Amino acid sequence: MKHLQTPSTRQFLAVMLSVTTLYAGTAMAQDTRQVKEPQAPPVCTVLSAQEDVPGNEQAYARAPDTGRLQAALGLCKPGQALRLISKNGKTAFIAGALNLPDGVSLLIDAGVTVFASTNPQDYDKGSGACGSNDDKGRACKPFMTADHTQSSGIYGEGVIDGQGGQRIQGKPESWWQIARRAQKENSRQNVPRLLEVTQSRNFTLHRVTLKNSPNFHVTLNQVDGFTAWGVRIDTPADARNTDGIDPISSRNVTIAHSYIRTGDDNVAIKAGNNGPTENITVRDSHFYSGHGMSIGSETNGGLKNILVENLSMDGTTSGLRIKSDISRGGLVQNVSYRHVCIRNVRAPIDIDTRYTKNATGDLIPVYRDIRLEHVQSLTPGRITLRAYDAAHPLSLRLQDVVVSAGGAREIAHVQLLSTKADDGIDGNPDVMTGFAREPLNASQCDQAFPVFPSVAQLADKRPQLDAAMAQMFSYAEVLKYAGLPGEEKPDPWDPLSEPIAMQAGLQADYVVDASAPEDGQRTFKKVQTAVSKAVSDLAKTQTKKARIYIQVKPGIYRELVYIPATDTAITVYGSDAANTRITANLDAAVTGNSYIRQFSTQFEKVHPAISAMYDSLKDRPVLGTFGTAVLWVKSPGFQLRNISVENAFNKDTGNAREPAEPSIAPVVHHQALAVMLDGADKTHFDGVRLLGFQDTLFLKNGRNAETARYFFNRSYIEGDVDFIFGDATAFFYQSEIKSLGDRTTSYAAAPNTNIRSRYGFVFDHSRFTHDGSQNAKAGKFYLLRQWFHNSRCTPYGSMAVPGYSCQVGDTDQYTAPNGTITRKALETVGKMVVMNSMIGSHINKSQPWSDWNRSGTLSYRPAQFNADEYWANLLAAKIDPVRQLGYSGPFDKNRIPDNIFLAEFNNTDE
Repeated sequence: MKHLQTPSTRQFLAVMLSVTTLYAGTAMAQDTRQVKEPQAPPVCTVLSAQEDVPGNEQAYARAPDTGRLQAALGLCKPGQALRLISKNGKTAFIAGALNLPDGVSLLIDAGVTVFASTNPQDYDKGSGACGSNDDKGRACKPFMTADHTQSSGIYGEGVIDGQGGQRIQGKPESWWQIARRAQKENSRQNVPRLLEVTQSRNFTLHRVTLKNSPNFHVTLNQVDGFTAWGVRIDTPADARNTDGIDPISSRNVTIAHSYIRTGDDNVAIKAGNNGPTENITVRDSHFYSGHGMSIGSETNGGLKNILVENLSMDGTTSGLRIKSDISRGGLVQNVSYRHVCIRNVRAPIDIDTRYTKNATGDLIPVYRDIRLEHVQSLTPGRITLRAYDAAHPLSLRLQDVVVSAGGAREIAHVQLLSTKADDGIDGNPDVMTGFAREPLNASQCDQAFPVFPSVAQLADKRPQLDAAMAQMFSYAEVLKYAGLPGEEKPDPWDPLSEPIAMQAGLQADYVVDASAPEDGQRTFKKVQTAVSKAVSDLAKTQTKKARIYIQVKPGIYRELVYIPATDTAITVYGSDAANTRITANLDAAVTGNSYIRQFSTQFEKVHPAISAMYDSLKDRPVLGTFGTAVLWVKSPGFQLRNISVENAFNKDTGNAREPAEPSIAPVVHHQALAVMLDGADKTHFDGVRLLGFQDTLFLKNGRNAETARYFFNRSYIEGDVDFIFGDATAFFYQSEIKSLGDRTTSYAAAPNTNIRSRYGFVFDHSRFTHDGSQNAKAGKFYLLRQWFHNSRCTPYGSMAVPGYSCQVGDTDQYTAPNGTITRKALETVGKMVVMNSMIGSHINKSQPWSDWNRSGTLSYRPAQFNADEYWANLLAAKIDPVRQLGYSGPFDKNRIPDNIFLAEFNNTDE
């Protein structure tokens, strides 16, 4: 939502003066806590869904998941969460009344729905009246209860569905129909609330969707510390008594970045017989259908220090509303409404002390220090400002409050206090003067009314495979195919059937030992020397061996190792990766001359095929990314076991990537490869450690993009940005992928897989970990961004460049304001699937897959999850996929896995 921006210095000074006057001598109105976006607690156990989405008629007597959910919650310790996941196509849990234990939270994955049972017996308190109407209406337990808890909560992108509109088991009506009938009969409905938090501290709702509650969605009673952040509450406008969030006799409450549409009050702040309500913040949120932003009707406990800021209301019946009467009235004071945008609301401002016409009693409502700043209603509506009598006036301050003309006005006993010394409206003036000004910023509400976000849109940020699809990404399937993209043929490869250098009595062909004398024939001090000797001997001998074995003894080998294409496969193996390390310091900014000075002697007497690799780099002005590999492999069938390969660029700084003191020059970031696998199909790494920062591991297909397959088993790979990247097919099994450093953001992988390639990167039974840096702890990192290879401009989104265009062309080029992009660049979509793995807390849980750069930058591309999105993005960019790119039509959705770009299956979040 846009904030106030004054168009002139004179107006700016006037606003600042009025704000100063406004707050002189008054307490700040807001939650006293320092509230930031919550982070889900660590998972104690994972529970898989076993149900399909239920229909109106349930095929069970009682809710099937109540017992196992409650038991699993009981296994968690305070500070832990029970995670609910989908599995084998099952996405639903169906339960009756549940209790959240002290300190224990619930984490619901995207795509998972927890359904509240429609069986009244699952909530009945013992009287048997749940699901009926009587004169009390208290016969049902809530669906979820948190009583006397501390630091419990509900997290995740999943859904809790109260099924208020579904027919109750054994009844001809739904919960909502019972409630509507009670209204006609002047009785009370016995229906369950969705979530009730009582006498608890620091309860959290984060990003979860609550919908279709039979009654109130969330009630807080005597709660100290409550945060609802990014929550979506979604229930039809005609569902009776379905308030969104009701803080009652509670304190220190924040509702932020949330979307609420419901059948009653969107938010209702109350204070009854259990005590006062104070220090409440509602900010950066959006209300749709409902009865508005309400205070009351119970105010007899006293309410104070309430801030409503950056709120939009579109289609609510009331807007800013304070309601009470003499049967339940009390003091409401120090309430601030700032930057509120309203449209299509019948009563934009509704502050009334006579809520119930026939109310009796002597509890007179009193409203003091009520402040409205920069409040605009774009459509006409009724304004009610009605205090009880002259002895109990409504104390009101107005600044930049505009309601479109045409609505009724009801004003009584209002004391309009000045916001500027020269207003001339102190005392009890014609209150409408306070609404007469034009808004200081007429565009304040231009972008204040977003569309209610759908659950499907949110779930799509973490698309999940079902069990059948996951089988298509198994080890055997991924490594089974080879050939040109779109033309791959079966060529089965099972590296696990050939353990590297594990044969009993294996005699190495060559041995590398930094501490032993070398003989120039079989024993060497350098790995590259041994490789050169092996390649030379292979060229001389007429006997073709199945494989050459080079054993590397523990030690540190400071050198580059280049392995050319050979007809005979080569295995390099050690016994202890932690103490066997090949290392060099080489980055993308190194010049050819510097490269020669550092490494020329190492390549003076090597085999010509190795020398050719060196020669391809030495004359470059600068090496660039692809000249920095410490280990560069072109040989198909290559194997590496129990050895570390390190690019030591910046390693002397440790893992701290930014200087600790401002006086120290910033650390320079360059690409620096530890390993480049260059078209070396059927390469197998086992027990290796690949050490680096930026661009640690480059995985490249063969000539003409022919599939190259790489397998990593029991390995460790570290880096900070894009540190596993390339267009090849790679399977990572039982491995650790560790994000390092204090960059503000990090991407573990950056594949640029061609859209026609069956597979990109697949991680199975692996772990994504981090080194504990500040930004990692904040969950700001990502699993991937899809490398937009060679793009110089983007057709996606808009650019703040007059006359900008980016059209399909023969080259990737850009000269402001026009550029072209090739079909090849568009088709490097990037594919990655993560299965059966642990995803660390450093990864953004709601959106682990990142766009390639920010929208509005030249190389921006949105994250694309499948071929359908690729097609839709082309159309949105006004690119005709058939005419301009030569496609015959939309992609065949049945071509799995070709059409899946990004997905997960059966993962666990840390």
